[in-house]
Amino acid sequence: MDQPPKPRNSKVTVPEDTIHKGGCSCGKVRFEARGEPYRVGVCHCLTCRKAHGAPFNFYAIFPPEAVTVSGDVITFASSEKVRRHACASCGAQIYSTYGRDDEFYLYPGSFDEPGLFAPTYELWTIRREPWLPDFPSVLHRYERNRTQWRRRED
Repeated sequence: MDQPPKPRNSKVTVPEDTIHKGGCSCGKVRFEARGEPYRVGVCHCLTCRKAHGAPFNFYAIFPPEAVTVSGDVITFASSEKVRRHACASCGAQIYSTYGRDDEFYLYPGSFDEPGLFAPTYELWTIRREPWLPDFPSVLHRYERNRTQWRRRED
């Protein structure tokens, strides 16, 4: 019997020429991400919860030059600095930007292959659902935002 792929976290080195593909639910928006993400996290803040209609937002942060997106997207400003981008046809969220030109947030659920990434940190744990089990790959938990900005979280 085939075993499911084991999730990779940011400690695993992915060759720069590795390409991970994904897209929206209707297939009209596609993306490619090359190499490994800077970091992979989970956010439980109220904005993320409401924007995704889920108990948390799960994201992998790549350098913008490592990501290409094709297809028509619409943009929603969910806060002063955050822009969320979704397929113009089906509405599936594809990526976000958070006020930094050097980071591009992709949602692991939008990748074609499951289990590519595992989170190494959680934000806004004061809003975390009490029924959620601990994520075994998480190394750092923050009640709110991270106390200081760093490119990596491992």
